[in-house]
Amino acid sequence: MQLLDFSLVAFAASLVFGLLGSLLGLGGGVFIVPMLTLGLGLDIRDAIGASIVTVIATSSGAAATYVRDRLTNIRIGMFLEMATTTGAISGAFLSGLVPARYLYIIFALLMGWSAVNSLQQSGGQLPDPRQAGRLVRRLRLAGSYYDAAAGRQVEYAATRVPQGFAMMYLAGLISGLLGIGSGALKVLAMDGLMRLPLKVSSATSNFMIGVTAAASAAIYFARGEIRPETTAPVALGVLLGASLGSLLLGRIRNRTLRLIGIPVLLFIGVEMLLRGLGV
Repeated sequence: MQLLDFSLVAFAASLVFGLLGSLLGLGGGVFIVPMLTLGLGLDIRDAIGASIVTVIATSSGAAATYVRDRLTNIRIGMFLEMATTTGAISGAFLSGLVPARYLYIIFALLMGWSAVNSLQQSGGQLPDPRQAGRLVRRLRLAGSYYDAAAGRQVEYAATRVPQGFAMMYLAGLISGLLGIGSGALKVLAMDGLMRLPLKVSSATSNFMIGVTAAASAAIYFARGEIRPETTAPVALGVLLGASLGSLLLGRIRNRTLRLIGIPVLLFIGVEMLLRGLGV
């Protein structure tokens, strides 16, 4: 494929994936890497390098709007980042010792559980923030934002913090072992376990994956695995898509967002399961 054709196709597809990644709090690597390798024939190492840059582009494109609209809870994000970073370091040390196929299967099962859990919560109510536990009050893991779609102020507080913290460690561990952003697991921890609003979970996940990816991007760049001619159209497409997604998120109802996310989670789960089974 000629470079111009590659650039146009990669830009158009990346725009769509950037939009989805921004709305759902995913890094986009689970879409970008298959698109570049299976769809456009790029080498897997170059695809992963480009994917790392797209994660930063997704986070950067959406961050300003999400922080301005108070959808990103930076305090919760930084608190959970301690678990994610520790898990990522553990994963880096364990890489090569643990067969990756088992991790892919675990990841796939978690995505399946997350899709079922998300479907069950589609009509559920958020926990009452006035009943937040002592740990949540002491760490101030609560917040509020104006929901333009619902036309009201939404107050929330985290629940089951230890379980969410443990899931974040697992997300970091898998991220370090498999070289992926694990945005889906971050959203799962915040939305499924800690019962944060889905919009807050997506926006905070976007913030967190950017911090994590920025740390590893320098390593890929030093190895020469970030090629400007292939990374640039992907990053531009993702950046534009993420910016559009950040404008749409506040106007979409949580239920609609959840219904968009369920097939995406199932897609990711099936993809990971096939990798784990060696298909």
